[in-house]
Amino acid sequence: MKSLIDNARSFSATHVADPRHTELFQSLEAGQAPEVLFITCSDSRVVPALITGARPGELFELRTAGNIVPAYPDLDRPTGEAATIEYAVRVLGVRDVIVCGHSHCGAVGAVVRGEDLSALPAVRGWLEEAVPPHAPVRSLATASADVAEAVQAHALAQLETLRGYPCVQERTDAGVLSLHAWYYEVHTGAVRAQQAQDGGLSFKAL
Repeated sequence: MKSLIDNARSFSATHVADPRHTELFQSLEAGQAPEVLFITCSDSRVVPALITGARPGELFELRTAGNIVPAYPDLDRPTGEAATIEYAVRVLGVRDVIVCGHSHCGAVGAVVRGEDLSALPAVRGWLEEAVPPHAPVRSLATASADVAEAVQAHALAQLETLRGYPCVQERTDAGVLSLHAWYYEVHTGAVRAQQAQDGGLSFKAL
């Protein structure tokens, strides 16, 4: 914690006041205009700005356990996830949405291994609602230690859920919004993206 506090204390002097960055930070006062909504896991090993090289103001982020996109909610019970997606698409006008899964994902691993989550009722409920018993990812019981195949299938499933959001459907139908699935390998830093190939889908290096 001490190192985090020390960096927070010195951030303004070492970054904002640095002549190389002053103009950028001053411009943020006027507002934000990110082009991408980046949806990824809460896992501390995944750092979107580090992976993409994005500067402040370039990524709008949504982080959830297992990079899960919950189904569009009953409007009597709105969710923070739905509000974030709707704001990014309708207000900020992002042009792209990336759902980025990662290797060694605890949430996806728990699903494919059928782990006992009785001591974590909130986690269990979150995963059960987002990954129902019939979901293809649950059939990947022989997944490797890094659960790569399951994570990739899971990321694609989140894109399908996103397409059920009215704001996303409107923009994709209009051809002004594109959806992407990425897979990040935490131990190598490699990033792969969903690509169509031979009538199927695969993940290839960017």
